[in-house]
Amino acid sequence: MALKITVIGTGYLGATHAAAMAELGFEVMGLDVVPEKIDKLRRGEVPMYEPGLEELLRRHVAGIEGSTGRLRFTMDWAELGEFGDVHFVCVNTPQRHGEYACDMSYVDAAIASLAPHLKGPALVVGKSTVPVGSADRLAAYLAEHAPAGADAELAWNPEFLREGFAVQDTLHPDRIVVGVRSERAEKLLREVYATPVEEGSPFVVTDFPTAELVKTSANSFLATKISFINAMAELCEATGGDVAKLAEAIGYDDRIGRKFLRAGIGFGGGCLPKDIRAFMARAGELGADQALTFLREIDSINMRQRGRMVELTRQELGGGAFLGKRVAVLGATFKPDSDDVRDSPALNVAGQIHLQGGQVTVYDPKGMDNARRVFPTLGYADSALEAVRGAHVVLHLTEWREFRELDPAELGEAVAERVVLDGRNALDAEAWRRAGWRFRAMGRPGA
Repeated sequence: MALKITVIGTGYLGATHAAAMAELGFEVMGLDVVPEKIDKLRRGEVPMYEPGLEELLRRHVAGIEGSTGRLRFTMDWAELGEFGDVHFVCVNTPQRHGEYACDMSYVDAAIASLAPHLKGPALVVGKSTVPVGSADRLAAYLAEHAPAGADAELAWNPEFLREGFAVQDTLHPDRIVVGVRSERAEKLLREVYATPVEEGSPFVVTDFPTAELVKTSANSFLATKISFINAMAELCEATGGDVAKLAEAIGYDDRIGRKFLRAGIGFGGGCLPKDIRAFMARAGELGADQALTFLREIDSINMRQRGRMVELTRQELGGGAFLGKRVAVLGATFKPDSDDVRDSPALNVAGQIHLQGGQVTVYDPKGMDNARRVFPTLGYADSALEAVRGAHVVLHLTEWREFRELDPAELGEAVAERVVLDGRNALDAEAWRRAGWRFRAMGRPGA
């Protein structure tokens, strides 16, 4: 009999996973405790912007004309428990308020709500990013509180989604990692992921602690690489070097690679910042804090980039106060192809300049509504051209393709002064200069 799959939590991770599981041919039931979210998903609408996700969802949601009907949503834990053979836990694990540590309350609540309804053999699979050691604790809780006892097993299967590429990453993952304690659990997960494994995705079987460490380790390594090139950008500015050429040169070394070596205003979003902080906090709890002290400097370098962008803007405006200066900000999301403004460096820079007296106008292709909710006092425009109108300086802070394709000559007719600061080192400097702009980019003082 074909496996039936449930997905607990229908945010960014859960909605994508549920739709992908239906695409792979499984009967799927998603659960959330927020009625508005469930109503939206039942209409085939996604609660966030993610390229390709809404189309994928509509292809499978029951009740939508022409869909396969393989995907349904509920708020009923009993219905979920009876329906599923494999239950994926995809709830959020934010940073605990006022601390570095991870807030496990959503994961704990999900397991506590599900356990009483597991009356027969079932596999509960954690996908949320959690502190190492969590799986051991949750497995013991399941065995004690589920009517099925030891037949209600736990496995850990970390997610590696990149916002903007989530559908691709779920259907065609670059690796599948499963932390299991039994052959049965491994067999079930091999069945779930049979299609991507047949297509060549590596299937890595580990114990619980290793599976939990993989995601935080990967994010920490990525954060280190980004902060490294940003530290080099600081040195380039101090010495007159060019960080773009430096990155190109070291990137040819295949031990280093060229990806994520573009200097700029740093990383943000709902994963990297909080994950490296939670990793440090957990290492401290385990008495291994010395192993991760370097991450504190990685975090510091990253946050420093935002202040450096504010000061670079001040320099280009003559070095004085921002009062009376019009600043156009292109980008509000933490990365392109997303509407996510959580811990967005772009929005943080815009907010800092606004709080220091600048008249800031922001434009972003997809993040405007979310940005308005976070910073309602900023000015917002409906296009890049409108955003730059009358500006004394233009800041490029999120590397949307739309911004790379802007016509510098056309924008030049709208601004008060042709000054552009590229906070992502992604624009064509020569094209902007030919159109009469003064062009600056981080780590490239002579560019």
